[in-house]
Amino acid sequence: MINKQHITNRFIKYITIDTESDPNNPAFPSTEKQWDLAKVLVEDLKEIGMQDVDLDDNCYIMATLPSNLNYKVPTIGFIAHIDTSPDFTGANVNPQIVENYNGKDIVLNADQNIILSPDYFDDLLQYKGQTIITTDGKTLLGADDKAGITEIVSAMEYLIQNPEIKHGKIRICFTPDEEVGKGAHLFDVDKFGAEWAYTMDGSQIGELEYENFNAAGAKVTITGKIVHPGYAKGKMINSMLIANQFIAALPLSEVPEKTEGYEGFFHLHDLNGNVEETVLEYIIRDHDLDLFEGRKKLMLKVAEDLNKNHGQELVKVEIKDQYFNMKEKITPVMHIVDIAEEVMKDLKIKPLIKAIRGGTDGSQLSYKGLPCPNIFAGGHNFHGRFEYVPVESMIKATEVIVGIAKKVTEK
Repeated sequence: MINKQHITNRFIKYITIDTESDPNNPAFPSTEKQWDLAKVLVEDLKEIGMQDVDLDDNCYIMATLPSNLNYKVPTIGFIAHIDTSPDFTGANVNPQIVENYNGKDIVLNADQNIILSPDYFDDLLQYKGQTIITTDGKTLLGADDKAGITEIVSAMEYLIQNPEIKHGKIRICFTPDEEVGKGAHLFDVDKFGAEWAYTMDGSQIGELEYENFNAAGAKVTITGKIVHPGYAKGKMINSMLIANQFIAALPLSEVPEKTEGYEGFFHLHDLNGNVEETVLEYIIRDHDLDLFEGRKKLMLKVAEDLNKNHGQELVKVEIKDQYFNMKEKITPVMHIVDIAEEVMKDLKIKPLIKAIRGGTDGSQLSYKGLPCPNIFAGGHNFHGRFEYVPVESMIKATEVIVGIAKKVTEK
């Protein structure tokens, strides 16, 4: 059995190391502090007995658990990311441990009246009686994805300590900069050497995902003209008002807060402007490739119409694809999803097979030749002060990794 206190201690050790990434820094990794956790992980992997432990110049950590079989089975991999989201601070994480959760409000910060309540976050209720790790309301927790890291290290340690459990060669990798979309950019698939892998980067217990959004980023630049407002008639062009027209021309119901399931969206996540220039930053998401392409064309059409209406080129749209739906690459090798599903059922975990409303390193890796479904790591409410993870979910995720290692020997 996986030791509850041991996995808790390991998780807390990792989350108290700040590894927030930076979307505005083109360096790799985007923050120097990601090396702090990377170096700790190298020592931990060596200590538990992993082989070929390697930290490369780009902050990717790879290691090997050799096969203990006398026959050949596929080499598989497990992957998690070391950075935390720049959406909310990951500095000075001060975790709280709630034993035997009673199903009521959890006070994260009494002074600031910050409450984690099941009235709002009803997923909490499925963890009554369990041990929940929360924030103190001032930072994110870092379960995304240090829960995944904890589970992979713990599973490898368990397999090493229990050699009677048969398994093939297993490769693991911890990547930097996943939260800023670069986690797979410099991943060396050939060096990793696995036939397929799993990212441990999902949310609630049971999640198993092999579909994700097609994703693009769009930068909309609107150029205006400043003139003294007292003499502005027929001369001033207020870029902020044109930006408002652009925003209003997109479907108002197709935004993150009004969509779910397979519904795509336009998400305006940053706006900065004055009379002379306004810049809108969007992300565009859709699971269906045709609808995704349609969304990009719509943004270009809105710009074209506004320019035509104003009689000059005032609106410029730049769109860059970010990643694509890994379903196309996973479907031909669906047995790798089936293995994970069978293991969950063996462990009495109800598989929740659904499309990711986001992306993982696995989506990009699948297009680089490493099919890579996503498995739950156990956390909830990622990227903010209300993030939490049940310890029992981390234990179950660890057991899923061990179970997959065993199941592959049976195929």
